[in-house]
Amino acid sequence: MHSTPASLLERVRQRSDVASWSRFVELYTPVIYGWARRAGLQEPDARDLMQDVFAVLWQNMADFEYDPSRRFRSWLKTIALNKVRERQRRRKEDQLVNGEDLAENADSDAFWEVEFRRDVLRRAIHIMKTEFQPTTWMACWGVLVEGRPAADVAASLGINIGAVYAARFRVLTRLRVELAGMLD
Repeated sequence: MHSTPASLLERVRQRSDVASWSRFVELYTPVIYGWARRAGLQEPDARDLMQDVFAVLWQNMADFEYDPSRRFRSWLKTIALNKVRERQRRRKEDQLVNGEDLAENADSDAFWEVEFRRDVLRRAIHIMKTEFQPTTWMACWGVLVEGRPAADVAASLGINIGAVYAARFRVLTRLRVELAGMLD
């Protein structure tokens, strides 16, 4: 059974649930790394920051209580920004990227929101692609992303039109479950 992100957050509170931690890390690694890079950190610094953020999460998730009225990513953003600022303080110099302070560059809510949505969707699509048979995935992709008529997709895949609609329904349903509460 596949769980929603809210239940994943609940399961990662248990440090002994290795599978849930692995899924959590798989989902959030590209998000945190992408934020760090777009905030102006070089590749090694972005990887270090990512590890620092996961260390904070590891230390604090046992006490974390999911509140559906609040966004997990807001907490994640706060942790990441604090780590960027901490990095700047440790170096005792203002690191400039394109004439802007790293923390100021990354402090914009719009920056975090756009990057979060892009990274989570990209990662969710990758995860979903591996969970469906190639024909099912290609049928859904052909209709939704490529905008092709269902009849054309069915003909190109050698399936009937009903199978295309069923594939679309199954993939979208699964994506909704996987992303429940993450993009609100």
